[in-house]
Parts: sequence; structure tokens; C-alpha cells
Amino acid sequence: MTLEELYEGVNLQDYYIGKVTQVYRSCSIAQIDNMSMMTDRSRFNQSFLPNTINDFVVIESTIGLFLGEVFENKASRKNILDMATFGDGNNQDYHEISIDTIALMTPDSDRFELAGFKTLGITDKVYLATDDVYQLFVKSLEFSNHGEEPLPTFATYLDRSHADVVLTPSTLFNRHVMCIGATNSGKSTTALAILDKLVSTKRKALIIDPTGEYRCAFSDDEIKKHTLGIDTTISPGKITMAQWEKLFETENSSQGAVLSEAITSLRYMKMIGDDSYYTKVGVSVDEVQENIASVSNENTDFNIELLPEQIAAESVCEPDSETNYNFKYRYDSLKANTNASLIQKIQYQMTNTNFLTFFSNDPTMHNLLDVVDEFLTEPETSLYIDASSLGAAEGIGGMVVDLISNYVISQDNIQPFVFYIDEVHRYAKSRYSDKEFHGGLTLLAREGRKKGIFLYLTTQNPKDVSPILFGQIGTLLIHRLMLNDEISAVATHLDDYSIKHVRKLNQGEVILSSVNLLHNMFIHINKSDRTQYNDTPHL
Repeated sequence: MTLEELYEGVNLQDYYIGKVTQVYRSCSIAQIDNMSMMTDRSRFNQSFLPNTINDFVVIESTIGLFLGEVFENKASRKNILDMATFGDGNNQDYHEISIDTIALMTPDSDRFELAGFKTLGITDKVYLATDDVYQLFVKSLEFSNHGEEPLPTFATYLDRSHADVVLTPSTLFNRHVMCIGATNSGKSTTALAILDKLVSTKRKALIIDPTGEYRCAFSDDEIKKHTLGIDTTISPGKITMAQWEKLFETENSSQGAVLSEAITSLRYMKMIGDDSYYTKVGVSVDEVQENIASVSNENTDFNIELLPEQIAAESVCEPDSETNYNFKYRYDSLKANTNASLIQKIQYQMTNTNFLTFFSNDPTMHNLLDVVDEFLTEPETSLYIDASSLGAAEGIGGMVVDLISNYVISQDNIQPFVFYIDEVHRYAKSRYSDKEFHGGLTLLAREGRKKGIFLYLTTQNPKDVSPILFGQIGTLLIHRLMLNDEISAVATHLDDYSIKHVRKLNQGEVILSSVNLLHNMFIHINKSDRTQYNDTPHL
């Protein structure tokens, strides 16, 4: 595209600014020739502010049309009283702008691309970018949309109030999304604005809501709703041995083996209709082994309340054949000591959380994994899970999210969907160690895209999630941050200008940074009309 084609319908000379006089690796400097451009107040509106910074300019070069952003505006006269005669013929006067080159449009292209190592040249002419040029740049921001239908607009650009943000789902989600910001900065409002567009366009979303603030945001016709511990539980028999190990975070393979033996013993007791745990001390070894072997794959249910007692009952060993020939199990104090930490961990979960409320065999309740399995295979359906009844600080929430994460990644032939988790910092860390993180979300971040699972997470501080998980996030929605460690965590996604403005963002204002975009966006989120229970009470 030529310069004349780009400015078709307007007088090109009205937008002429000057020529490039200095070229550096990091920026270029242009001297203003058209002084009337800087003094004509009729041009000073929301789109054209040539006497300040952050304006976009077009530079006509021999290799194409460069798009640049003005980051410094400087005049030789420092006395404001002398500015009235600025440019009156005094050869000592000069007015310069510093330009950061953003993109390049080659003569045979109709969209902007990254400039790479290509640079401006001395005497290249500089023009103020029109709204049409800016709109073309906006459309060029996405590297590739593959003809995908974009989402309805959910925000506007801060520097151009009339320009809507229109992005495809792939640009936002195909490298996972994380929304970061301090309390009351607008994270939940941003999340709902985007979820609104997903659900309204029949794209699939699995929503985990720890506070219940979205419980009335969507109608029953739009999304299936379930509340953990109220109308939805999970049958212990639906969880595999590997998942039990993840839920109770066994420390080593021996603890995993003991847990497996205890669950199998409880399955046997449930099979024969006995509501107690299986006592093995003094019982024939052959009899116990024969009973355990009779447990089939169909006998999956067991009484989870008896699990600590059953693990204690597993602290047995076979007799020494040289001194005892009756071959009955005897108590093993060494195993008992080894199993003590696992018993304490399980007892803590059962007595200090809603564990037993959630894991039950109540036939009147929905089974969570069945609900999730149905969601995975149905097209154009979304699922909302209210986890507020589990409690904000309880480890059971992290266990449930980890369970769902490991379950969905193990399934095949699923319909692509967005997995949204609000306040993910509540679920990310292990209950038992400040240095350990649940692995389910990390696994989804690494392998989920191959199966069409795209994470959408919100958190107040990225340091509260696994560094491995954060490293897999390709798109960030950054609200106001105040602490230095929070800002440093996202600094690699921002340029110097953006870093300086993170503390200045108003409520609802966002820096959108993505590996799928040519340039970071400063946007303002359009608040959704859907119901959201997130208002802060007044004193």
C-alpha cells in the first residue's frame, strides 16, 4: 500500500509533520517542519494531540510505511513566553519528536507487520496518523486470525475513545490468559465482560467461582449451574487411586501404596455390607489376601470416614516363619510410625474442612465428575460451578480444582473450552507446604492447548501461582499494581512506558500484553450489564 492510498480522501499535506534527522537503534528523531501543526488548536481533540506524546505517526520510507509512536516532544525554547514567536524565522529554533518504531507495511501488503531489524532513514517524511490508519493498525495487531469469527467488542482503547477492541478468541486464549490486579482494580469486572462474550456467542466455558459473585450473571438457559456441597458432590468410588494420591498429596510411593491398600480394604467391607473398617491384626494372611482379591472393578464404593482408621489397621506385617507358624498378621510399629503423617493429614482434612460434605455417596446429589464429563462432550454448552460453600481458605478448594484439572486433561475427544478460575491464588498452593503448588493447573497450562483446553485465571499477585504455570501464560490483562514485587513479576511483558503507568491505571483500565499481538494495548473495559455481586460495602 502506498502513502497516497493510506491517506485516500484527505489532504496529505495537512498531516505532514517533518523529516527524520537522527536514527538510532532504539529510536529515531524527526524535526518539525510544519509548525502550524503544533499551533493549530482545531486539531487538538481526542484523536489528534500533536503537541504531546503517545500520538501515532506514519513515516514514508524506501522500504515501506513505518508506524511509529511519539514518546518525546521537545522544543528549543524553554521560556513559555517566547513560544508565541516560535518558528518565526529564527534559525536557532527547532522542534523535535522522538519516535519509537512499532510496525512496517510493505508496498505489496495492506496490513502492518513487525518491523524487525528494518529502520527509518535520514530525511524520511513523517505524517500524523489518521483515525483510519489507527484502525488499520488495530486490525493488524493480531498476528493471525485464520478467518476466525472475532468476539464482540468488550473494551475501547484508552488513547482513541472511539476505537473498539475487537479480538478473536485465539488471540486471547490460545496461549492462556491471566488477569492480574490489586483488590478493587476491576479484575472480576474484566473477567465477566469477556465471559459474557464467550457465553453469548455459544463458545464453551467451565467457570469455577470461589465467591459466588457470578451465580446470577448467567441464566439457566445459557449455562448449567452447580454448587459444590449443596447440590453437587463426588462419590469416593468415582476417584481413581492416582487421584486419591493427588488429593491427599502422598509424600512418596510407600504412602501411595498404603493408601491404595486401605481403600481396597474399605471397598471389601462395603461389598460385604459391613460398616466398620477391616481389622487385620491376628487374621490369617491367606484369608485377608483371598478377601482382598475378591474385590472387583465394579465394587468401587467405600466409607471414606473410616479411611484414617483403616490406614492405621494396615500397619501389620506377616509373621516370622521361624518363630510363628500360624501365618497371621501381627502389628508392625515401624509401619505405624511411617503411616502416622498420612493419617494426620487425612484427619486434618476431615475435621477442619468440608471434606466429608463434598465427598459422599448421596444419591440425591449430582456427581461432579459426571457433570464435568457431560460438559466436555456437549457442544455449545457452558458449566458454572459455585465453590463458595467450600470456604475461602480451605485446602479442599485446591484439591477439587486439582482433581478437575487432572480429570479433564485425561479425557479424549473433548469440545474445546475456556477453563476460568477466579481468584486462582486460593487454589494454587498446597495446603501442607508454602513452597509446593498443586500440579493439575500446571499440567493443563503445558498440555491443555493440544486438547483445546485454554486457561483463564485471575489473581492479585502472580507470585501466588507456580512459576512454571505463570511461565506458560502468553496473554496478560494487567490492572493497577502497587507493590514492587508484583510489578517486577510482570515487567518482562511490558516496556518501560507501560511499567511506569501500572500504578496509574484507574479502575477498569487494563494493559493487554500478549505474544499474539504486535504491540501492548491500553484499553478500558466495558462493564457488562450482567448481575455481579462484587460491590464494596460503604462504612
